Order: sequence, then C-alpha cells, then structure tokens
Amino acid sequence: MTLLAEMITLPLTQPLVIFMLVMMIILFAPLLFRRLKIPNIVGLILAGVAVGPYGFNLLARDASFEIFGQVGILYLMFLAAVEIDMYHLKQNYRQGTVFGLLTFALPMIVGIPLTRYVLHTGWDTAVLISSMYASHTLISYPVVSRFGLSNIRGAVIAVCGTIVAVLLALVALAEVVSVRSSGGFDFIQLLILLMLSVGYAFAIGFAFPAATRWFFRKFSDSVAQYIFILTLVCVASVLAKAIGLEAILGAFYAGLVLNRFVPSRSPLMRNITFVGNAIFIPYFLIGVGMLINVGVVVRGWGVVTTALLMTATALATKYVAAGATRRLVGLNADETQLMFGLSSGKAAATIAATMIGFQYGLLTEDMMNGAVVMILICCIVASVVTERAAKKIRLRLTAAELETESPRKAGFARQIVAVSNPLTAEGIMRMAIFMRSPLNTETITALYVRNNDDRARMRMGREALKVAVGASETMDINCRPVERFDLNVMTGVANVMHEQDATEVIIGLHRKANIVDTFFGSMIEQLIASTRRMIIMSRCFIPVDTIGRIFIYVPDKAQYETGFTAWVARVANLASQLSRSVIFMCSGETASYIEAQVAESGYAFSRTYSEMTGWDDFIILSSQITDEDLLMVIGGRKGSLSYTGDMESMGAYLGKHFARHNITMIIPAQFGA
Repeated sequence: MTLLAEMITLPLTQPLVIFMLVMMIILFAPLLFRRLKIPNIVGLILAGVAVGPYGFNLLARDASFEIFGQVGILYLMFLAAVEIDMYHLKQNYRQGTVFGLLTFALPMIVGIPLTRYVLHTGWDTAVLISSMYASHTLISYPVVSRFGLSNIRGAVIAVCGTIVAVLLALVALAEVVSVRSSGGFDFIQLLILLMLSVGYAFAIGFAFPAATRWFFRKFSDSVAQYIFILTLVCVASVLAKAIGLEAILGAFYAGLVLNRFVPSRSPLMRNITFVGNAIFIPYFLIGVGMLINVGVVVRGWGVVTTALLMTATALATKYVAAGATRRLVGLNADETQLMFGLSSGKAAATIAATMIGFQYGLLTEDMMNGAVVMILICCIVASVVTERAAKKIRLRLTAAELETESPRKAGFARQIVAVSNPLTAEGIMRMAIFMRSPLNTETITALYVRNNDDRARMRMGREALKVAVGASETMDINCRPVERFDLNVMTGVANVMHEQDATEVIIGLHRKANIVDTFFGSMIEQLIASTRRMIIMSRCFIPVDTIGRIFIYVPDKAQYETGFTAWVARVANLASQLSRSVIFMCSGETASYIEAQVAESGYAFSRTYSEMTGWDDFIILSSQITDEDLLMVIGGRKGSLSYTGDMESMGAYLGKHFARHNITMIIPAQFGA
C-alpha cells in the first residue's frame, strides 16, 4: 500500500499522520471549545469521541493511546501529589481521610440497595456498580493546577480523599471478583494484600529518597533529573500493580515521597508540568473520549434509564459527601464546589471496573453502556464545576492579594548576588531565589567585581555571571548581569548595593585558606563594616533543593534588631518553598517573637523551637546536625543588641566542627539603611 493510500484510509494507520492529528487536536480543540465557553478538559474528551471508533472513525485506539493514556493518568496522580505542599498536607490529611471515607461510604450505602432493587441485580453486581459510584479520578485536577490552587484546603482534602476512596473501591472490586471466582470471601488474600502494601510503602519510602538524593548530587542537568523522576514514578506504579494495587496509587505515593525534591519554582517542576500538560494528560483525555460510545443512548429506553439512574446516584452521593465534609471541617461554599468537582470525575478505576464486570458476567450490555454514558456525563460535570469554582476562588484570592500588594511590595527583597566562581555561582543564585517571595518581581543583580586585568580571573568571573544568569532564567526570574571594576572586591559590592538601593547581598561563604585566616576572611569582614544592610553568606556542598532539615541559631535579643522581620521572611520563604522543617535554636522570648512574625505573615512550613539559654545548649543542639542538613546562623555586628561574647567563639567553632557542613550565615540589617 502506498503512503498516500495509508494517509487516506480510515482509521488512519500511518504513525506520523496519527501523531500529527493528535497534536492538532491538542492545539486547536481547547481554542475552539473555549470560544464556546466549554472547559478545555471537556473539549479534549469530546474531540476524542468525535475522532474515535464511535465517531468519525479517524483514529483507532491503538497502542499509542494505550501507552500515552496509561502514562497520562499516572501523570495526573503524580502531579497532584508532587504539587501539594507537605505542610498543607500534614495540616489537612485527617480531613482528607474523613472526606475519603464519606465519599466512599455514601455511594456504597445508597448505591447497593438502589441498584439491587431498581435494576434488579444480584448483590455482587450491586456492590460492583456501587464501587463504580464510589471511585473517582482527578480528571479535572489540571484546572486546579492552572489556577494555582493546589494548596488550598478544598483541593488538598479532595486529593487525599481520592486516594482513600479509590483504594477502598478497588478492594471492594477485588473482593467481588474473588467471590465470583471462588464462591466466597477470601480473608487470607486480603490480609496478604495488606501486608504487601505495608512492605511496599516502607520500601518505596526508604529507597526512593536515598536514590534521588544521590542522583541529584551527581547530576544537576534538569533533563536527566526529569527522566530519573519519571522512571521512579513508573517503577512505583509497576510495583504497585505487581502486589495487587492499582498503578495510580503507586504514582500518587511516588509523588508524595519525591515531593521534597521537586520545589515548586525549580526547573525540574517546570519540565514535569510542561510535558504532562502538553502531551501525556491530553493524550489520556482524548483516549477516554475514544472509549465512549454515545450511540448506545438511542438503542433503547433500557440504556437511557440505566444511565440516568447510575449518573444521578454517582453525582448525588458525591455532592452529599462534599456537603457533609464541609459541615465537619468548616469549608466555604466555593471550596465545597471544588471538592465536588474534583471528586465527581470518573475514568481509570471506573473503566477498569466496567470492563472486569462485563468480563465476569456481572454486568449486562445495558449496564455496561449505561456506565459508559455515566463516565461521559461525570467527566463533563466535573470539568464545568471545577472550573467555575476555581475561577471564583482565584478571583477572591487575587482581590485579597491586591489589597495587600502595596505594603507587601514595599518589603520585597532587592537582591545582589555576588559571584566569582562558576562552580558555586548556580548554588548561590538558587539560594537567593528560594529565599525571596514568589510574588517578588524585582530584578536580581548578578555581580562580578574585579580589581585587576588578570585574564584568567576575568574569564572565570564572566563565566560565573553566565552561570548565575542561566540559573535565574531556568526559574523564570529576571536577572541583570553586572561586571564592575573597583578598588577591591568588597568596595565594589558595597558601592553597587548603595547605587541600586539593594536590601541585601548574597555571597559565597569564605573558605579558610590558612591557619591565621579568620572564619569570615578579611574581605567579608570589610564588607560587614562598610554597609549596614543585610548580608547573606552561603556555602552548600549539595544542591540546595536536596538539603534535609534547616537548623537556625538565633542569638538572644535578635528580635530587637532592625533587620529581624527581613531575615525571618527570608528563612520562611526558603523553608516553605523547599517544604523543609525548621528547628529554631533560641531563647523562649525570641521564639515567641519569631512565631508571631511567621503567623502574622502567613508563611506555611513545619517548625519547632529548641530552648537555648547559652553556648553549651547550642553545642548540644548542634550535635544533631548532619551533613545533609543546613545550619543557618543569625549573626550580628559588634556593638549591636544581639551581639554577645558567644559570637566571638562562633567562627572558630564552625571552622573546627562544621568544615564539611552546609552553612548559611545572615548578618541582618542594623540601624536602618
């Protein structure tokens, strides 16, 4: 057969033509349906219906849709887990569990007798169909992600509830099949599945972080890191399938385990969201549409009646579950609608239950066709409701942000990142970006200062500038490179700070060169003396997004310094964006001021306070710090309120006991600008 004949034979069989048509659908379908006020997700599903075997038969649901579709649903679950801030997850997982139990139990309680006595089925079929009501797929989650609402309470609760509901629905499905096959309930098989699940959770939870930490320290290329993460997601999914769970549960658990290694503003996260939203998730949605045979509706009133009953039961019980959860946990109406939208979509688990039920003779043809119609209607309802609720929430949040934008913007950091070594420039720039507010649109200045015409040093410094600018661009931050000739390096840095009215400078921490050298080094001591603005010195032997806990030494009376609010904000931004727990080592009085500042500013991160009344306490507490953690020291200038005799010993102590540890020192702004 000639190439032209292959290109015009329906369904299409030429791989390049198939891929071209799918790309055109992904490109043009959302644009077309947006003009019709139809959500993108619904548009892609309807486009799949149109080009699939039950529409114009342009495409067959071949291996490409099987592969990309399967990866697409895994991607949805992984993305939902990896975008959640772990602090918000820990705050809301109990409410999520409550919602999961309700959104599973209500469809089962209502659905079993309704199906049994209205559709006149057996008890096993009634349980199977009710498990289809109870399970749901986060098919409308890309809407939540697009509006930046991944961490609001309603979304976090819905995602947690999804896992609980799907897990229980799959257990119900497995037991129905077991009863159908063996004639009785197999408690031993259920116990084995539980033990395997526990072992699986421990194995993945231990092995994946260790492997990721090692790989990220060896390879900094974002493409290699993306392939590595995607491989781990597939491994977790395959292993989950092997022990009797669903692959989507493995993908979600992998996202939770890997969450801490994928900061929201990192190049890796950008790659993950881009590829998923551009290829895998649209492929999955189109594939779902290709499964739907709308023509079954006109084949008789039996299909229509069954479809309407199943759809009404599924949507009504999900709506009631969301409303009940609202009363129990105290959500507003928009968040409740968002929960209902996220929990009403049906795809992966429901399709699997439909196919298995028909295969084992539990479902008649009318029931199977009714389930297909239910899936289509539920997907449309989920997309429409989620988008409407997300728009309302986003408008409300944006209005609140605009009210406080001016005073907050006044406190935004205007940063200078001083670099000279290409090997450390990227790490210093990334530290600076993670320490600033995500709302900050101020341009960062990458600065290289020289005081001679040494060609080798000039090439190294200019290369460091390129590396720093490249690191900021991969994180979508505007950066201005500046090369300056001055009397000496620190004078140049201080002068640029004053010229640009910078709030702070971020610089590499000095490395002690000889026995008479001080911990800071003479140049940094000169910089501290020449400016009253905040100075941040960083030395990380590992990528900043792979650090473990953050320990912060805070001297007594630090709350009375001019720069107290600013350094608390930098620490809070770092911890919240990296999703790391913070241990403040300080006095009880200082701890109360820090907690009040964090709570007032609305930062969300896990934090504890360790009582420290003297130098001996710091020595004991610092023994807990490993080479995977970050030690931050809040310093002070001589003569300031927080400067004590212990500060004199700090440099020697760190130089002796923390030479191979990750350290960041902050000298807060003092006595104004």
